[in-house]
Amino acid sequence: MTASPALQEQNLSTSHMTRRSFLGFSAAAAVGGLVVYSSEGERHEIDVVHRTIHLAGLPDSFAGFRIAQLSDIHFEEFTEAFFLEEAVHRINTIRPDLVALTGDFVSNGPLPPRLSIGWSHQCARILDQLSCPLRYAVLGNHDVLVNPVAVTEALVSNHIPVLSNSYVPLERDGSRIWLSGLAEVLFQHPSLTRAVPARRDAAREPVILMVHEPDYADRVVGHQVALVLSGHTHGGQVRIPFIPPMYLPQMGTKYVEGLFHLPDATQLYVNRGIGTVGVPFRFRCPPEITVHTLQPAGSTGTPAAAKL
Repeated sequence: MTASPALQEQNLSTSHMTRRSFLGFSAAAAVGGLVVYSSEGERHEIDVVHRTIHLAGLPDSFAGFRIAQLSDIHFEEFTEAFFLEEAVHRINTIRPDLVALTGDFVSNGPLPPRLSIGWSHQCARILDQLSCPLRYAVLGNHDVLVNPVAVTEALVSNHIPVLSNSYVPLERDGSRIWLSGLAEVLFQHPSLTRAVPARRDAAREPVILMVHEPDYADRVVGHQVALVLSGHTHGGQVRIPFIPPMYLPQMGTKYVEGLFHLPDATQLYVNRGIGTVGVPFRFRCPPEITVHTLQPAGSTGTPAAAKL
């Protein structure tokens, strides 16, 4: 028996609605799965990146010297204690010679600064579990906006010196290199004159400079700095294929992630950090711990290619 035209139309409409509902449900499920992966999956998958950095004038006694770089923690907005503890454990397993902490230990907003001040102490107590005795920090823009004095006090009271327009010598077997740190660039007063030691043998005592914002590296060129270590950009945090990063912070738009070779034999490395801001998501841009292994320029091995 053939269905009436009205019933056929109703069945066709129901079929279309069913297909539309199925496609809508599938799309919602895909988006939901992507959100869960970005927030709970990739956001917690640490990528340990190993880089060999060739420095002109590096003393032979520092060949193989390893620096672990950790950046942009943004503790509790949104980096949880367990995740920072995992990062510290990973670094302790690596057993570096030095740990460089390149800023943004906490976040400025949306919650009140008094909460971030408290979190800075909790963050610093976890970082004090780093087994490496040589660990140094610089502040990031979020730290300064929260309270630079309070964040500095939290770090220093947990045995993490903060370098602000200052430097320390690193010595091995009678040879020496220098670790320097700049004051935060956007809201403080960075001074390369004070951060880079003037009385040194520049040909045999290279300087490694920590500065939170990577685009400041252009101003470092010409000041006899061998390597700049930065963070700030989160590597773009959310990297959708074929689309540039949707948001990059001021002084972090030119050099986004990875190793760059600049004029005057200056190299820059931009670490993606382990935290997030704005939203607790990462996509195609996992958290990063970098292990920089120093070697003299011209030694065995090929330097990493420059990013364009």
